[in-house]
Amino acid sequence: MQSMLPVLSLTIWLPILGGMAVLTSGDKPPSITKWLALIVSLLTFAVSLLLWTGFEPSAEMQFVERLPWIPPLGAEYYLGVDGISMPLILLTTFVTVFVIIAAWEVITYRPSYYLAAFLIMEGLMVGVFAALDALLFYVFWEAMLIPMFLIIGIWGGPNRVYATIKFFLYTFFGSVFMLVALIYLRLQADSFSILDFHNTFLGEQEQLLIFLAFLAAFAVKVPMWPVHTWLPDAHVEAPTGGSVILAAIMLKIGGYGFLRFSLPIAPDASAALDWLIILMSLVAVVYIGFVALVQQDMKKLIAYSSIAHMGFVTLGFFIAFGIFRKTQIDEGVTLGLAGGMVQMISHGFISGALFLCVGVLYDRLHSREIASYGGVIHTMPVFGGLLLFFAMANAGLPGTSGFVGEFMVILASFRAEPWYAVLAATTLILGAAYTLWMVKRVLFGPVANEAVANLQDANGRERFVLIVLALAVLVLGVWPDPLVTVMEPSIQDLADHIRVSKFAATPLTAAQF
Repeated sequence: MQSMLPVLSLTIWLPILGGMAVLTSGDKPPSITKWLALIVSLLTFAVSLLLWTGFEPSAEMQFVERLPWIPPLGAEYYLGVDGISMPLILLTTFVTVFVIIAAWEVITYRPSYYLAAFLIMEGLMVGVFAALDALLFYVFWEAMLIPMFLIIGIWGGPNRVYATIKFFLYTFFGSVFMLVALIYLRLQADSFSILDFHNTFLGEQEQLLIFLAFLAAFAVKVPMWPVHTWLPDAHVEAPTGGSVILAAIMLKIGGYGFLRFSLPIAPDASAALDWLIILMSLVAVVYIGFVALVQQDMKKLIAYSSIAHMGFVTLGFFIAFGIFRKTQIDEGVTLGLAGGMVQMISHGFISGALFLCVGVLYDRLHSREIASYGGVIHTMPVFGGLLLFFAMANAGLPGTSGFVGEFMVILASFRAEPWYAVLAATTLILGAAYTLWMVKRVLFGPVANEAVANLQDANGRERFVLIVLALAVLVLGVWPDPLVTVMEPSIQDLADHIRVSKFAATPLTAAQF
């Protein structure tokens, strides 16, 4: 769809320019800085809603903007969205509003710098989802690391320097391989257009190397086992807002990369190596679930939970090959892809809310240790009820968004191989085990100590943020149809695309799988 208003450019550059304005406003008086940041985030979210209201369910790229950028390289300022990228942009702008609100009374050290970093990062993340030029995508991809590096390194915990350097090195290392692959594809396609990459025929060896290069970048970002170790450290040391953005948005960029690059550009290699991704995903679901079960730090437990739940995303994306290999028909192929997408949106709401809940407790007792709490429900009944709701959603309770995506992926896994479904379904047991075990020790039982006895319930600002997120989890869980309807044409187009061999230009057969 073409629009007279450059909606995507506004959604990208409004928070970046607004963040610069917040940065230069200084911290005196801080209330003006906070209100300016909130207004910018609300305006960005309002502009992004035009993507939803003006979107027509189809596989075509819409809201396209295309201008020359670096002509000698053939790079363009090329933007557009489809049913895959548009919901992720809305998730980004939606969550950022609550990150700004959550920092209102908590961040006292250089709040203008803190808020500016989040606004600038918001624009860069939207740019990642909207870019249809590979070089532009890479610039946004790398640039968004800088604000998060600063957020963890300046406002993080005692080991923040170690955590932020580890985060940066892991993600930057994988990105180097992706850059090499993008340069090679540019030479083959004579264009940096990602859509041209999709239609470039590649040999089997070429696809294999390109797939592995993309895997190095996207697996770290998701993160997949065994390159996940940076995430718990980053979450534990990051301030609450940093943890929310990491879990709700930045992990989804890795999943988005598989859909936009790996699957359509290297379908033969994706089919040949689907067993590897499925294995890594199942290990994340099962093994990381057990790791989460023994954590004593609430943030670290939720971080490991995120790794396990993101394993469902990658499982859903690559189980499509197993379904076609077994049935030789399209039935159910899109189910795994759509389930992975729904899981990404759902996880953005739930994980973000859980980290905000931990932030509410940490602001009061300055401890994330589960042993420091007990009986919180007696002194914070409203907060306790909301935390319990998000915990049940994290465990996949029917009626919440946590159930929808997981159910779709489990059903798709069963069609490919029943044992995949059995292993994947263990997350419903393990998720309930580690989440409810944490809730039991934090919320219930007698009041553990005097500090807990003196806790004040969630204030109006905290209640507003958590209640809105709870409504989002509930609405998506009860009525996922609008989201699925928007995604379905793009998901179906992707499913059709990955069934065509790049080096033979013919539909893949069972033998090729």
